[in-house]
Order: sequence, then structure tokens, then C-alpha cells
Amino acid sequence: MSDNNIKDMIGKVFNDIADAMQTGQFGERVKVGITVAGSELGIDNIVKGAEMAQARDKSIEVVLIGPKVDSALTQHNVEGEDAQHKKMEELLDSGEIGACITMHYNFPIGVSTVGRVVTPGQGREMFLATTTGTSSPHRVEAMVKNGIYGIITAKAMGIKDPTVGILNVDGARQVERAFKDLNSKGYPVNFTESGRADGGSVMRGNDLLTGTPDIMITDTLTGNLLMKVFSSFSTGGSYEAQGFGYGPGIGEDYNRTILILSRASGTPVVANAIAYAASLIRGNVTQIAKEEFEKANKAGLKDILKGLTKDTKKVEAKEEEVVEAPPAETVTGTINGIDIMELEDAVQALWKEGIYAESGMGCTGPIVMVNEAKLSEAIKALAKAGYDVGESDPC
Repeated sequence: MSDNNIKDMIGKVFNDIADAMQTGQFGERVKVGITVAGSELGIDNIVKGAEMAQARDKSIEVVLIGPKVDSALTQHNVEGEDAQHKKMEELLDSGEIGACITMHYNFPIGVSTVGRVVTPGQGREMFLATTTGTSSPHRVEAMVKNGIYGIITAKAMGIKDPTVGILNVDGARQVERAFKDLNSKGYPVNFTESGRADGGSVMRGNDLLTGTPDIMITDTLTGNLLMKVFSSFSTGGSYEAQGFGYGPGIGEDYNRTILILSRASGTPVVANAIAYAASLIRGNVTQIAKEEFEKANKAGLKDILKGLTKDTKKVEAKEEEVVEAPPAETVTGTINGIDIMELEDAVQALWKEGIYAESGMGCTGPIVMVNEAKLSEAIKALAKAGYDVGESDPC
């Protein structure tokens, strides 16, 4: 080893010791990535938020992913949003970064994000479960899963026994029964009481403002709307100035810690989202997810979910046709406008035409994903099959 290399190593050791003494954080810094292109507010908005997050907490190393920018932060330079996501996935899968924040990312069905807000009534933090993605095509099943995802996230954030409430939307009572059933079979759920006089675990609008539960369970589209209101009610809507973003994608056997921002998320939210991601890394959210799913499944979660959906499934008199998927291809072209209940049927309609397709969830709703070169052909095939579709998935 050369003298220069030895000097560099010694210098790094002393720098690490100085950082640890300043921050009180000893050991390796957590690495959080963030993709910089795609914001409606410009790349500089994201970079400033990233620099703010690292300045606040020296135990975080922020890694920028995207086009080259004028910043002292570590950078992985690629061009284009698809390239950003590919690089992000590579860095996550290799362990180079522990989590990443991005915009406009398509999670698989079964994965949705747990947002984190500061409620205006009493300044309490509250988790919204969930805010983007789709846990299940079935509304009530999705909300039950959303509740599990919220519990996982809250525990990863250090809340040992988080309180749970269910927003008073369609399906709330069915969700309540499902969780009580799960609770009785050995999976503890710490229901809270509404702040209104009649109490109960079904939450009112007032409970949203005061942050009555640690975790507010709702359907994802309502959660998405609430995130936007909580984040930008003081700015007129064009700039999200408050909160921690739309949160991590959680799902059974999903091992990437990817957090979502809106294209309208401002610099303060960017910085907060990075801090949120760092806390999830330290709290080992992936391991907690594994443990919580094991406990919930042991208590009969899958049977409870089957009971929720069995009455909504159509009984076919004839045997359903089995459609074989064509050979898999890279799918970066997106088609929107298809109802969630028809999403898998649309995929199989394309398979029948020899076009490989996958289902997913974009920022505006369900999408069918196909190879970019076959996008026009796929749109024509779906239109022919009776689907009202549109190209791309704008945010």
C-alpha cells in the first residue's frame, strides 16, 4: 500500500471520528439515495432538500441519482427518469444505499406507501396508511393490508405499540371486524378511540385534524388526497411545504425501501423525506415487515382476507380459459384509464394477442405496462377489446 493511500485512510478515520463526536452517531453512516429529475419545481428544489437533510444530520450520507448537478453530495449520474429508477434499483439491491426517495415510481400490486404528516390541530405526527400504490384490487382487503403496512412503518419508526384508527370511509366497519378477528386470533391491534363524544375506533374528520391515532387507515386514493391537503393547505396547492412525503412502499416479501415524493413536493418535504428514510433504515423496516407478516399470517390473516373477497367473486358456470403469458420483455411503456377491477383482464387480453404485459400502479391510478416499442399496438388491441385507454401516466 502506498504512503498516499495510507494517508487517505488515516484522514478518513479522523474525519469519521470528528463527525461522530459532532453528531453523537458512532459507526457507519446510513446512505439514502434520491433521484433528482422529475420534479415540477425543478432539479434545484430536490438538490437543496438533499443538501439540507445532510447538513441537519451528519450521520446521513445523501446520494444523488440523475443528471450531473453542482453539489458536493455523492452522485451517480444518469440521464432520464427510467435510467434513474434502474440505477436506484441497482444501488438498493447491491446494498450501496439502504433506501431511496423518488417520484413517479410504479410499485407492483400488493405494495403501497405509508405517508407521514403533522396534523394541524395539535401538531401531532400521524401515519396515513396508505397514500400511493394498491395493496389489493378489493377495497376492504386493501384497507386491512394498509393497516398492517402502517403498523410495520410505525414500529420501524420506534413506536412499540402504535395506536390504530380507521377513517370513516366505505368499508370501514368491515375493516374493523377483520382487525378484531385478527386481534382475537393472536395478532395484537391497539385500537384508539375517536376524540368525538361517541368514541369508537372508526375515526371522524376531527380525528384527522387532531391526529388522534398514530396510524390512520384509509383507502389509498383517499390517503393520497389527504397527503396533498396536509402538505400544501398553507400554500394554495402548487407547492407541498409540510410533512415527510408519501412514505415507503410496504408489501409482503417486498424488500426494497423506496419512498415516494410528489412532483410538487418542496424543499422542506424533500429534506424531511430523507430523514424519514434514514430512520426506517436504522429501524430495520425490512426485518420488522417480515416479523409482522409472520405474526399476522400465524393469526390467520390470509384466511380473513379470503373471507372478505369470496362474496365479491363471480362464480363462473364454465371453466375459465387459461391464457399463457408470452415471453417476458422489458416493460417501460404505460397505458392508463383501465379500472382496477378490470386490470388483470386487460393484461390477459394483451397476452391473447401475443403482447407481453404486466399490471402496475402509477401515480394517477392503475396502469398496464408493455414494451415501449409495442405501445401503439397494445393500445389498439385494448381498444378493440372494449377498453377505454389512454397513453402514458402523467403526474
